[in-house]
This record gives sequence, C-alpha cells and structure tokens, in this order.
Amino acid sequence: MKPIRLSILALALAGITSAHAGKTLDTIKQRDQIAIGVSTGVPGFSAADSQGRWTGLDVDIGKAVAAALLGDANKVKWVPLASQQRFTALQSGEVDVLSRNTTVTLTRDASMGLAFTAIAFYDGQGFMVPAKSKVKSAKQLKGATVCVQSGTTSEKNLADFSRTYKLNLKPVVFDKFDAANAAYFAGRCQAYTTDTSGLASVRAKDAKDPKEHLILPELISKEPLGPLVRRGDDEWLAIVRWVVNGLIEAEENGITQANVDQLKADSTDPVVGRLLGKTEDTGKLLGLDRDWLARAIKAVGNYGEIYERNVGEKTPVGLARGKNRLWTDGGLHYALPLR
Repeated sequence: MKPIRLSILALALAGITSAHAGKTLDTIKQRDQIAIGVSTGVPGFSAADSQGRWTGLDVDIGKAVAAALLGDANKVKWVPLASQQRFTALQSGEVDVLSRNTTVTLTRDASMGLAFTAIAFYDGQGFMVPAKSKVKSAKQLKGATVCVQSGTTSEKNLADFSRTYKLNLKPVVFDKFDAANAAYFAGRCQAYTTDTSGLASVRAKDAKDPKEHLILPELISKEPLGPLVRRGDDEWLAIVRWVVNGLIEAEENGITQANVDQLKADSTDPVVGRLLGKTEDTGKLLGLDRDWLARAIKAVGNYGEIYERNVGEKTPVGLARGKNRLWTDGGLHYALPLR
C-alpha cells in the first residue's frame, strides 16, 4: 500500500504545482510586454493625451507591475476598453490584467473566471447635479432622469436606491462613458450617477465651469476598486497583488521615488532593508529578483505619490485622500506585510 500512497501524494503535489503555473506569466515573459486593459478615458485614473501617452492612478499601477516583472515601466500595451468589453477582454486573453476602475464584487470574483488582486482605491457611488438645480441631497431627486452607464454596478445601485427610497428615478442608460458624460452636460438628464471619483473626473474634464456642478454628499454604495487577472495563474496574481501592497507599504515606511536609491544604500531600518531587497530577497518567492519593489517605486513612486500626482487635491480632479489615507492616518489602506 505504501507505493500507492506515495503515488497518490505525488499526483496531488503535481496538481498543486500545475495550479500555480499558468500560461499568462509565461506569455508575458515571452512577448516581453504586459497587455493592460484600461478605461476609454477617465482623467486621473486612465486617459491618453493627444500624443497617446497614458497617465492616471490605474496606469501607474500597471507601470509599477511592468517595472517589477520586466524591469521597464514602459513595456506595456495599453488596451482601452468600454465597461461592457472589459471582462470579455480579460477572459479571452486579449489583456493580461484589468487596471481599470473596476469594483470588487462577489459575483465578479466568484462566477466569471476572474480574480481580484488588491484594493487600489476605495470609492462609493454618488450623484452630480447642476448647481442651479438647488438640489442638496440625492433624496430630493424624486422622479428625476439620471444618466448612467450600462454594464456597471452603478446601474444596479441606482435601481436599488430608487426602490428603497421610493424615488421613481428614471435611468437614461448609455453604453459608453463619454456618451453618458455628453448627455448630462447637454441637459438630457437632471442628474448623473457613477463612482464619486468618476464624477470628479468628468466634472474636471468636461464641464465648462466645474463650479456649476455639485457632487451631492451621499454615497449609496461601497465601490472598492482594484486590478483583476484571470483565474488559473497564481504566480501572476501574486505579482500584481504584492506590487500594489508594496506601493502602500512603501508609503507607510517613507520610501519615495526620490529617496529609494539612497535608502537602499544607507538605511539601517530592517523593514526598509527588506522592502528594497537589501537584507532579504522577497522576490524569489514571487519568481522575481530582489530589486522588484525598488524598481516599481523608482518608476512611479509610493501609493501616496501616485494618488497625489493623479487625483489629489492639487490636480484638476481634486480629490481629498479621505478613505484612501493610510490606516495610520485614519484611512482604509492597510498593506499586507511584505515579509
């Protein structure tokens, strides 16, 4: 019986090994480029300029992953995707990862063959109205027409909110983000609903005068946003997950884009030494070299730098850190320990 038991154990171990080794990571290494799905244009998160250069919080996370894995933040193919296209594009292998203001939900995580990696931005759905409407609360919108994008959690949340408070809201649904934006600013809807970060982005980008539009104070949902990958490649999932956590932990420990090289050379802090590969090699656990996180930080900065550069209060989007502060500052970002 012993040989049979050993054979069973060997088969079980082989199954575990195959579960951890997927095609995605091998394909990325062979092509020496990551295909990253982004939005069709949400300033502050992922948007291209007139020269085709992509910037934004979601973009910087993608660049950090490329720097960690491939050694170069520019080894990325950016693939703009509408809301309805994003999951199919990932499932089919058109993209390797979605870094595209996408909400983590049970349904998406458990039934679509996808896996969420980490929370990159804590958000919530809200409403924007013309300031001249004098509306100060979403509960004053009874019977109002509301612009909303199809294929999003926003559409379902709007229906739930309307039903709960008996508001009889009338959704005006659009397939594309830009179409919903244009319709609202053209006066086709009395209000516009999406994640509050998206509302701030739209207001900064498309309003003739941002002061003429008010984002109402209520949040009607939880919208934790983060990158997704396909199930079946645990190594790839782990790399994306730990890059995001590493950027957050870098902020916790004062490691910045400007000082990363100096700290790597001179710091005697054991946590800093571990994060930057000076005293410990965490990279080997991920199939990376020991400098993986140092490269990511040098490419885009820590999480706080990424936030302030793209969506912070000094940007046109103008979002306070709020829930996206570190846990040590009363926020929700609490990095899993890199050790």
